Amino acid sequence: MNETILNTNRGTDSSDDVLRLADVPLASVNSLLSNYGLSLKIIAAGSEIPGSFWGDEEAGLIGNDLLVRGDTPLHSLLHEACHYVCLDEKRRNDLHTDAGGDYDEENAVCYLQILLADHIEGFGRQRMFKDMNRWGYTFRLGSARAWFESDAGDALNWLLKRKLVNRDQQPCWRLRQ
Repeated sequence: MNETILNTNRGTDSSDDVLRLADVPLASVNSLLSNYGLSLKIIAAGSEIPGSFWGDEEAGLIGNDLLVRGDTPLHSLLHEACHYVCLDEKRRNDLHTDAGGDYDEENAVCYLQILLADHIEGFGRQRMFKDMNRWGYTFRLGSARAWFESDAGDALNWLLKRKLVNRDQQPCWRLRQ
């Protein structure tokens, strides 16, 4: 497989867009996902993404398969991957399209996706903050960065309690038990 996926559905100027799978080295994404036993399945351009809760170019989840296209936003790919990580074992075993979960788990998913962005070459948390804001994630402090830095202690504590990150806010590379 090629090192990167060429995205022919949009121009090269992404200043008003979000980073997409086609914009980063595929090996970097696969390396991160393999830490969690997730398998990246790339769907042909223009095809419907199976397991996508939101449709369009949004990532899908079926079991441990993370389904994407080259135009799938990286924030979507990581968001769905983090749902997989944060699910309890029963929900993970029955996973098809809708990860479910409560408010606290959703916040933990958002927090973890920001941390994991640093592990994808060419992405990182600063770009994740921008992309989350551009895509329309809403936080009561007005931005993803403000939420992460000033209002997400509960999300971090959720991840710590389940041993998904350590005290240094680094991933433990394990699934919720």
